[in-house]
Amino acid sequence: MSTLRSFRHRNFRILFAANFVSNIGTWAQGVAQAWLILELTDSGSYLGIVTALQFAPILFFGMSGGKIADKFNKRKVLLLTNLTGATSALSVGTLVLLNQIQIWHVMFFAFLLGMGNAIDAPTRQSFNIEVVGKEDLPNAVGLNSTNFNIGRLLGPGLSGVLIAAYGTGFSFILNGVSYLGVVIALFNIRERELFIEAHERSSMKIRQAFQYVSARPDIIAVMLTVFFATSFGLNFNIFNTMMATAVFDKSAAEYGLLGSILAIGSLSGAIVSARLEKKRDPRFVMRGAMLFSLVLIISSFAPNYITYAILLPIIGFIALVTFIAANTMVQLRTDSAIRGRVMGIYLTVFLGGTPIASPFIGWMTQELGTRITITICGAIAFTAAALVYSKYKDRGDAPESVLVSDVLEAAYEDKED
Repeated sequence: MSTLRSFRHRNFRILFAANFVSNIGTWAQGVAQAWLILELTDSGSYLGIVTALQFAPILFFGMSGGKIADKFNKRKVLLLTNLTGATSALSVGTLVLLNQIQIWHVMFFAFLLGMGNAIDAPTRQSFNIEVVGKEDLPNAVGLNSTNFNIGRLLGPGLSGVLIAAYGTGFSFILNGVSYLGVVIALFNIRERELFIEAHERSSMKIRQAFQYVSARPDIIAVMLTVFFATSFGLNFNIFNTMMATAVFDKSAAEYGLLGSILAIGSLSGAIVSARLEKKRDPRFVMRGAMLFSLVLIISSFAPNYITYAILLPIIGFIALVTFIAANTMVQLRTDSAIRGRVMGIYLTVFLGGTPIASPFIGWMTQELGTRITITICGAIAFTAAALVYSKYKDRGDAPESVLVSDVLEAAYEDKED
């Protein structure tokens, strides 16, 4: 089947184009925010604190966001979350341009952005299947990841140039305007062309969604692996910032370039993933996480900036192939009646460890050094993936039926036996 087959859906084409610009803005702001924090505080610890504030809402409200995704019109929910993101970005950009920015402003608006993302992320994930249908979902996830990583390729470098020429403010303004493009695209979605699966409106509580997930060893294995890999391995806003500045003593432009270099591998991984639809199972995810962790550890020993930069695309490639497989598997193996709630749990696992780990990782870079910190984080991620693999490698098959009633009934019968 065609690698680009999701483009036959008009709604997908509209959102893909808008998200292309928005993804560039998102990555541009990420680089600018890290650089702005260093300008205001000259502290790796504050990098960790702001990162924690931005991702803390996912930890506490991500599952509630999944419930919202199941109960309300997803297009309208996404309109509100993108307006929240635009407000946050434009506010910080304006304060920087007026030379009134303070660290507490950055903290507050990072938290506001995180609140929007706590609802946006599970809603957007579960909206994908309505845009293209179940048959084209794996392809759409791969193409969306390609889109995301093109933004990751272009955004950091563009932001580095903007910071060097004009300061950090214009990167925030760029991102704020890009959110408005997504809002316009959402207004132009044809709801009659959406693939909305017919099912009874679920009154299931989040607690019951946890019961569903806990009865699925294939999903549990993926979520455990992803939690440790993302919490300790995907901290490149801290790793790249501190390696570029504290270890290699580089400028804003060279720091921004590292983000674009990492994205070369991520983009390649996303493109390859669009053709690896049959490889999406727990064993593939666990092996990928172990390999990702090993290369991350190797990067901590890079003797110079060039060597570190060469390793980043390899890390990015492995990470994207692994996490796209995890995301797609969870979506496809979940009952549509509670897909939003399950994706809320998954995204809480994917991002929820960040507010816990990031302040600690930021502190470690200050107290132990950046290289030792990266080595320790890679070792934790590898050990966790290896332990999960040893326990779940023979329990990764999907059940015959993923319906809530069937899964919970089978789990109850197993307990009775």
